[in-house]
Amino acid sequence: MATAYWDREGQEAEPAAPATSFWKAGHMPTLIAAFLYFDLAFMVWVLLGPLAPMISKTLMLTPAEKGLMVATPTLAGALLRVVNGLLVDRIGPKRSGAISQIIVIAGLFTAWAMGVNSFGGTLALGVILGFAGASFAIALPLASRWYPAEHQGKAMGLAGMGNSGTVLASLFAPMLAKLFGWNAVLGLACIPLSIVFVIYMIMAKDAPNAPAPKKMIDYFEPLKQGDAWWLMGLYSVTFGGFVGLAASLPIYFTDQFGLTPIIAGYCTAGCVFAGSLVRPMGGALADKIGGVKTLTMVLIVAALALAGVSYATTLVGALGFFVLAMLALGTGNGSVFQLVPQRFQAEIGVMTGLVGMAGGIGGFYLASSLGLAKQMTGSFAPGFLIFAGLALVALAGLTLVKARWRATWTSGARI
Repeated sequence: MATAYWDREGQEAEPAAPATSFWKAGHMPTLIAAFLYFDLAFMVWVLLGPLAPMISKTLMLTPAEKGLMVATPTLAGALLRVVNGLLVDRIGPKRSGAISQIIVIAGLFTAWAMGVNSFGGTLALGVILGFAGASFAIALPLASRWYPAEHQGKAMGLAGMGNSGTVLASLFAPMLAKLFGWNAVLGLACIPLSIVFVIYMIMAKDAPNAPAPKKMIDYFEPLKQGDAWWLMGLYSVTFGGFVGLAASLPIYFTDQFGLTPIIAGYCTAGCVFAGSLVRPMGGALADKIGGVKTLTMVLIVAALALAGVSYATTLVGALGFFVLAMLALGTGNGSVFQLVPQRFQAEIGVMTGLVGMAGGIGGFYLASSLGLAKQMTGSFAPGFLIFAGLALVALAGLTLVKARWRATWTSGARI
């Protein structure tokens, strides 16, 4: 299996190739298309979160049901990322993205036209929205394949900044729901999605160096490598924390501090914006000092901030800790995907799907556990504390493997 891994022993040092400017190294229209697709897909992926206070009031949902409702798109997106990772390597990222976008637009339009009138209906809609979350496994390879190793952190970070779509959902969904009703928001979302679909079809282009299709069983070869599991575990904390909070914060702010859905949306947007903004910075920082060093700092800060949230008694205090946590987690997202192509360049499509799946599972766990914690204990604190502990477990694992990674990965970029 061809990977970006081989033993240095017996290799003679070769002169370093001249560095190429990032802006000249790849295909900028494709990078822009990947960002726009990812951005709008993430906007609708977490759409049930900002709408949750109103949906739960209409359908009279329990705290656990609210947690499961906002977590379902995350879990569906996690599982579908593997499917999309396979499709990317079989039919190319552009066509895979087109298929996914059509499914999401059609699903939202149908939900708007028929209405969502039960808890089961919200879960069914959540599965459809999972296709939007699975865009991760398409948008990132679409951009990544155009760029050399020394620019992977920046390319993946800029494409991955589509996380900022969660800000759009938090800002506009509650306001539109107040004006037109929350069911109407599902139909209104189809408008920007359709516009971006047209732009995507015009601007996106598959890279010429795509790997040849393999046998189906070969796509899961990376799972035989321990490094794949380590990278998946790290991303389940960094991205899992980011998306789990993005989906759950509207519920937290309305339940914990009695905010209106619109004000809760503004608070959520501020937190999510912080995490989205620093993703490309995390990739660039990892390019400069190495993904391992960056992740070490990220996991320490995230654990401390999430623990702080569990003890916060004021809105200002909670907001401060959430912004700090999101800054760390967003930086971590970019850092993990600076490392993935260094180890699995030849399998970047399926590895993006697998690592992305792990991140989605982490987000599902956080969002659903917060709802369960609230229902069982009357407080969100246990959910935050357990996830802070998981960040420390990830830090311990990273400490165990970092020396071997630096000694054996020879992609030419900092590890």
